[in-house]
Amino acid sequence: MSDPVGQSSRLAQELQEQTLSESRLAAVLDTAVFPIIVMDEQARMLIFNKACERTFGYSAEEAIGRNVKMIMPPEEANRHDQYLLNYYATGEKKIIGIGRRVRGAHRDGTVIPVELAVGEAMTPDGRQFIGIMRDLRAEVEADERANALQTELIRFARINAMDEMGAALAHELNQPLTAVMLYLQAVNRAAKKQVEKGSLAPEITEILGKAVNEADRAGKIIQRMRRFIEKRETERQKVLLPDLVDETIEFAIVGARGHDVEIVRRHEDGLVPVEIDQVQIQQVLVNLMRNALEAVRVAVVKRILVETFRDEQWEKVSVTDSGAGVPPELVPDLFRAFSSRTKGGVGLGLAISRTIAQSHGGDLTVDPGGGGRGATFTLALPIERPLAPRHPTGRTGE
Repeated sequence: MSDPVGQSSRLAQELQEQTLSESRLAAVLDTAVFPIIVMDEQARMLIFNKACERTFGYSAEEAIGRNVKMIMPPEEANRHDQYLLNYYATGEKKIIGIGRRVRGAHRDGTVIPVELAVGEAMTPDGRQFIGIMRDLRAEVEADERANALQTELIRFARINAMDEMGAALAHELNQPLTAVMLYLQAVNRAAKKQVEKGSLAPEITEILGKAVNEADRAGKIIQRMRRFIEKRETERQKVLLPDLVDETIEFAIVGARGHDVEIVRRHEDGLVPVEIDQVQIQQVLVNLMRNALEAVRVAVVKRILVETFRDEQWEKVSVTDSGAGVPPELVPDLFRAFSSRTKGGVGLGLAISRTIAQSHGGDLTVDPGGGGRGATFTLALPIERPLAPRHPTGRTGE
């Protein structure tokens, strides 16, 4: 004879044990580090743990009962549907028991690289699939940084080799160029005597004089190149910024496509020498000038304004171009390494330039311009060398 009370008691106990098991499973899944999803044959999500919520931005309440495609970018979602249909028809496994890298999608649209491992189980409720994922964003970013660093190290090795070649070339060219200038001076003196005798046209000495001046100018350029690329210890001395700026402009436009650019210089009266490493500050100014030349390359009005002025305890050099300005989205990363906005660049120029400025107790700031205004970069240097680096509030803020 059946025992209804006993059967009810056993049923209640089984339900209690099942509920307890489900609670334990939910607790285990919610403490898991990796996102875990369980879905049925229709790809509806049955379990969506806490790690999934953190990774994809959906709550479990929003996800459970929805198709797993909600956490996939559109192209992955389309392939997923086709994969399931093919698996049900042929039994051919492409992910199950194997695992591979795929892409997920955050609710804000961000694409997330993940490593996915899928298992399959037959349950009283039918076939179910469990997916365990590992967010690869940090790993991918680390790989990208490592690749960028490796590329930059190779580039630095090439630049170092070019430095050595440049120094040797400047040294070798200096001697024949000096000889050429001496020969031209001798010919010029002889020509003047012939002009005085009336046996030579005066225009000849004028042309020879211009040749002597150009040879002298070329010699000075080579000397500046040698100083700029010379490897030496840091050496600070008192320097007048207007003189340094004028010399640097001449150096910066050598070999640059700046012959059709109007360069305006304005030097405030009463400036005093500042204590700097001349070569390092030249490196900063050359970088600012080259950036300005690049910025005005496609501008209708090609103009660069270079100003040297005093602002309280700082002497400053500002470089303003007539370009389109710095796009707002690039400003936050402008002085960070590996954030170049120019084709072929690596984004180290401004980062190094700011480091040099701050090592002198000053700073390098930017007014990004835009709206018809070009960008203005301002280098600020302390008039008195500080005990510790200070960061001035420039006329043109970041």
